Amino acid sequence: MSIERTVLAFAGFVVVVSVLLSVYHDQNWLYLTGFVGINLFQSAFTGFCPLANILKMLGLKSDKATA
Repeated sequence: MSIERTVLAFAGFVVVVSVLLSVYHDQNWLYLTGFVGINLFQSAFTGFCPLANILKMLGLKSDKATA
């Protein structure tokens, strides 16, 4: 799996888990959902994603499109 797909899968997983935790445990878990959304938004403009950097250090490869 590529870095990009892993980041998207992880973000989706964290959002779903935090929403479920907010429903069944405490509403403060929604702050985690907000944090993930803000991080995705800023990475769209800046290109900086902490998880992508960690995955790159772990050896995952980017899914570069070839022309």
